Amino acid sequence: MKRKFKIMQHQIEQLKEEISAKDLALVKEHFDHMKVEKEKEALRMELNKAKQQIKEADHAISSQKAEIEKLNHIINEADQERIRQKKEYDIVVNERDILGTQLIRRNDELALLYEKIKIQQSTLSKGQIQYRDRLNEIRVLKIKLNDLKRELHILKSSVANIDVLKREVHQLGRELLQERTKVKALSEELENSLNVHRWRKLEGSDPSTYEMIQKIQTLQKRLITKTEEVVEKDLLIQEKEKLYMELKNILARQPGPEVAEQLSIYQANLREKTKQMKAMASELNMYQAQVNEYKYEIERLVRELNDMKRRYFEQKRREQMEREKTLRPVVPAPSNPSQPRFTGGGFSLSQQP
Repeated sequence: MKRKFKIMQHQIEQLKEEISAKDLALVKEHFDHMKVEKEKEALRMELNKAKQQIKEADHAISSQKAEIEKLNHIINEADQERIRQKKEYDIVVNERDILGTQLIRRNDELALLYEKIKIQQSTLSKGQIQYRDRLNEIRVLKIKLNDLKRELHILKSSVANIDVLKREVHQLGRELLQERTKVKALSEELENSLNVHRWRKLEGSDPSTYEMIQKIQTLQKRLITKTEEVVEKDLLIQEKEKLYMELKNILARQPGPEVAEQLSIYQANLREKTKQMKAMASELNMYQAQVNEYKYEIERLVRELNDMKRRYFEQKRREQMEREKTLRPVVPAPSNPSQPRFTGGGFSLSQQP
């Protein structure tokens, strides 16, 4: 009985020790449980916070999706606008090429017109110079012609007196012949003297014979002089007539009113070509201004399109960064694996040594 009592006493002591140990372990487990509860509460708060962040992230994602759809719509419109502007750009480039070709053709035509105008101006200047020279020559020739006509008139007046002089010469020639006949007869009579009283000294003299001889000599001298003058006048008249015919031929070859009329036509054509050239230059300047405006508009549209693409890609990059930041996993608080784990009843699941 005592032995049983001792055994029971010993068992009671063991049970007390075990109860004390269990109490200590229970207190420890209780504190651990409280700590775990606090950690669980903290985790629950973090979980709620994470859920709220996820909810906000979902809302942000929805907003971003709506924004993406909006941006996609803007991009589609921008692409359509780009396609339309590309078509317009192609049309403008085509028009620019056509205008460039026309500009080159117009420049060639202008160069050709300038060359023709230079040639016509040079020809016109030469024609004007030659025309002035011809006018001066005509004026000089007219003066010479008037002088020749005046001299010819004088010569013709002098020639009109030649007939009188010829008649006078003829009359004097007959008188000279008569006087020579008388002289010859007197000479023969002197040589064959039939009158014995011929040497009779006369008181008077025959002045008419001496005067007649002097007059004959004078008339012969005048006849010779007049004959020489007539020959000189004839030669001079022939030279003047020859010069007159040459001047007449030169005047016939000189430009007449038709040349002045043709010169006026050339001047009118030159003015018309100059007017056309100025109009073409104005048209070319207008085309060049249109091409510059088209180029400026194309450059502006390209800059706007590049700026829109840049903003779109920046928006996408920000959205990607926000999405990565939102979907980053939540790291739980580190726990000590050496500490005992509790279940709902508060009993430790770790093995005791």
